[in-house]
Amino acid sequence: MRKLISRFFPLIPAAVVILSSIFSHSCANTTQAPRGGLKDTIPPVLVKVSPKPGATHVPLKGAEISFTFNEYVVVKDPKSIYLSPPQAKSPKYKIKGKSLVVYFEEELLPDLTYSLDITGAVGDNNEGNMFPGFTTYFSTGDTADSMFLTGTVVDCNDLKPIKGATVMLYKDQSDSAVFLQRPVASGKTDDWGYFSIRNIKDTVYRAYAVVDASSNNVYNPEEDKIAFLDTLVTPWRVVNDSLPELKKFDMKDTLHCLSRKSDITLNVFREKPEKQMLMNKKRTSDRGAYVTFMSTDTRIDSLWFKNFPPEKVITEFNIPKDSLLLWINDSRRMPDTLHLFVKYWKTDTLNTLVPVTEDFKLVDENRPKGKTKRKIEHNDTICKLKLTATPENFEHDGIILEFDDPPFLGYFDSLLFKSINPKQVEQEEKFTIERDSLNLRRYIITPKVTVLDGYEYVFKVPHRVFMDINGHWNDSTQVKVSRPKDDALSSFTLNLNGVKNKYIIQLLDENKSKVLREYVIDSDRSLIFPYLKKGAYSIRIIEDVNRNGIVDTGSLLQHRQPEKVRFLKTKDKDTFDIPERSEIEQSLDMEEFMRD
Repeated sequence: MRKLISRFFPLIPAAVVILSSIFSHSCANTTQAPRGGLKDTIPPVLVKVSPKPGATHVPLKGAEISFTFNEYVVVKDPKSIYLSPPQAKSPKYKIKGKSLVVYFEEELLPDLTYSLDITGAVGDNNEGNMFPGFTTYFSTGDTADSMFLTGTVVDCNDLKPIKGATVMLYKDQSDSAVFLQRPVASGKTDDWGYFSIRNIKDTVYRAYAVVDASSNNVYNPEEDKIAFLDTLVTPWRVVNDSLPELKKFDMKDTLHCLSRKSDITLNVFREKPEKQMLMNKKRTSDRGAYVTFMSTDTRIDSLWFKNFPPEKVITEFNIPKDSLLLWINDSRRMPDTLHLFVKYWKTDTLNTLVPVTEDFKLVDENRPKGKTKRKIEHNDTICKLKLTATPENFEHDGIILEFDDPPFLGYFDSLLFKSINPKQVEQEEKFTIERDSLNLRRYIITPKVTVLDGYEYVFKVPHRVFMDINGHWNDSTQVKVSRPKDDALSSFTLNLNGVKNKYIIQLLDENKSKVLREYVIDSDRSLIFPYLKKGAYSIRIIEDVNRNGIVDTGSLLQHRQPEKVRFLKTKDKDTFDIPERSEIEQSLDMEEFMRD
């Protein structure tokens, strides 16, 4: 025995060292992923769907749809598990091994075809690689419906695609259906605003798109945006999974995503609220305040402040007439709290407009509380005004003079406008000044002289020319402006013919977020957009049907679409490039362009 032990004893220390190093290494890294190797970038692969797509006689109660993958998966976005037609409660799910099992809290309806879409819902368990998507379908009856409908949903103002909108089809053609019922078939839009609603009946539908804030699959006008098709629509194509319209593409694959054809286009807008009531009120200054209303076109019979005659109140509505600015044109010291009375037409519980009088307390929150005296700054004792002029728009827009509060007194003859030539010789120039018809605090100053290169133009408001309703005089101020001096700038001229309506023509930046220049026309004209830097731009054309100078939204119950918006396109893009030092000219037949 001793010989046996002595024979193997030298190996024991070595074995202990080897085993301890193995176990200590494994224990020390139990919370860390193995290092080295390539990162998994392959999304999960769907290997089985049960019941198979197209299954019939699926039970009404207790039905489950199982999606089995080649690896373990997690649900990244439960809202992307979408059943059509939708139920009152969204589908539920559970993970069993490598399978996603979807089940329903409500019973399914008899003799009906359902589709279940999991696009955008599932990713792998380790790296989060997203499964591209899949839509299965099944029937609770003897057969499954086989037609499909496609389309695109865009915003009515900029025509950009809307992701995540719910497109809803109704066989009930009444106006109330979208408010009260869930659709008989529906689908969600992808990153391109594109949708395909598959496995539906061959029948006539009323089509809507809703940006559904509460995800309840009905339209709530106080929360949601809406789009509707003017005509009824009938699906005309049969489901075939080889068609690009029914395939699941990577949203970054522009070529394939754009290859999908749209049967219909829906323009989403936000409706004007039907109910009318006074929503907000605030005192903005010693003599100023504002009130806002829920709906537009507010009908006010009268308004007044307590202890001030009505003729002392200055009012200014915005264009939609849902916001009203107020000033008290009285030299008396204003109280800490103003009492405002408004007699207007308000929506009652029966949705009928009735005259009511409401009163509000408007507190001056800037006044110090108690006996504390507020320190008076110079800025508190002057008539506040601003002069604005930009080199690019000086010839087109002139100079803008705008006051914080309405001017009570003004010596317009004291305003000065002069030009300074390249030799620094000054010359007094003539100009016109006109109050903005929509803003009583804004004036537009237009030079009566040709604006020349190399000249500088100066407009000055001298000291004590204007007094506002607070009794304050202005400080002296001026603005200097000249034509842009950059030789690399370009110009774009748009020759419009066939103009038979009123249009708003806007030059926008590449992102369509800023209006650089605007024209309002109602006859054939050539529009010049000068001083453009190298880059991409877009031209937005709005058909101003009611000729009010703004873009009006639509109305579902009145079957009125939002005013038509189009973008000038070049090579299938709604932007165009302006190179340096160029004079670009383009002609456009408006009658033909707006008909497309």
